[in-house]
Amino acid sequence: MNFKNTVFVKSAAKKSDFPRDALPRVVFAGRSNVGKSSTINRVVGKRGFARVSSVPGKTVFVNLFKVDDRGWLVDLPGYGYSKASQQERERYSRLIEEYFAEDRENITRIYLIVDARHKPTADDVTMVEWVRHYGKPLTVVANKLDKLKKSEIEPNLACIRETLSLGENDVLIPFSAEKGTGNEELKSNIQYAIEEKTL
Repeated sequence: MNFKNTVFVKSAAKKSDFPRDALPRVVFAGRSNVGKSSTINRVVGKRGFARVSSVPGKTVFVNLFKVDDRGWLVDLPGYGYSKASQQERERYSRLIEEYFAEDRENITRIYLIVDARHKPTADDVTMVEWVRHYGKPLTVVANKLDKLKKSEIEPNLACIRETLSLGENDVLIPFSAEKGTGNEELKSNIQYAIEEKTL
């Protein structure tokens, strides 16, 4: 699979905008400003491909990318942005719920991006609960690893595992969108998630 053959298709503002084909979907979720767009850019090998902004809450739609005509990479709206209005938070929470409910049969794995420097938030825990509810495989990507001292890495990863109650079947990938640490492991994980449904 050639991740450089990833193209942006559209931003979905309502469930009628979601893809209608049977290609597998891998879904990226995470709180605002955790580096979802930067992670996607690193995976596809295209700087500036997915929108990157210093302003949290920029991704407010479900952004849809097609990967090498083999599957969909789905970028959900970032959650937990405190300055967003209550009405706006409710809108994109509803949009996320609609996406999971509408497209659940085609979702093969969910990628939760968290900040390796900090304990996962209550919103991160809620997202994991959603993943469990829908019975989907989970990969947690601990981004911003380059911001940690070597001595901090293992304790922080242990905190992430414990806070999110990760089990044997859950994957945790130490990652740096900035430096590329963990990128090959993440790409292999995504490729398997797409190909296991298409083979």
